[in-house]
Amino acid sequence: MPTLTNVDHPEFLMAVQYVAARVKESGWSPAFIIGLGRGGLTPAVYLSHATGVPMLSVDHSSHLPDFAAELLVKLAVHSMTDRLLFVDDINDSGGTIAHVKAALTAAGGNLDNVRFATLIDNVVSTERVHYRFRTIDRSSNKDWFVFPWEQVAPTEKLLEDSVVVPERLA
Repeated sequence: MPTLTNVDHPEFLMAVQYVAARVKESGWSPAFIIGLGRGGLTPAVYLSHATGVPMLSVDHSSHLPDFAAELLVKLAVHSMTDRLLFVDDINDSGGTIAHVKAALTAAGGNLDNVRFATLIDNVVSTERVHYRFRTIDRSSNKDWFVFPWEQVAPTEKLLEDSVVVPERLA
């Protein structure tokens, strides 16, 4: 059973400000911030407010094509002329980032105009992010991070969610 580790609201705010500063310092200005549902939606809203960049969303976690696949095709078209910053709460296995990249590529998107930001980045993930607040190493850190918006969920549900992809924490 993993350890549930709360990310408190002050740390979350610090993470958003830190990522916003790294984006600004990089000189790479996105035309849109895209929140990846469900975990990336709240960070994307805050990052949008912190940067003044408009936000869009893709509900990847629902696994409903109308809320992810079709929108990724539209975003692939945007990536031909616009810079897109995709935001998620954590880059754990890299599966979400790999899925987004593959969908954008399949739809003819330009990955040179696409970047990724997360609050927490797993250094042994299969995918890399451009901006992060903190890093972890899943080969030694098996904690399940509980972000402020998840802290209203029953503990049983959090534990259930934590074991959906057991190789993340094994």
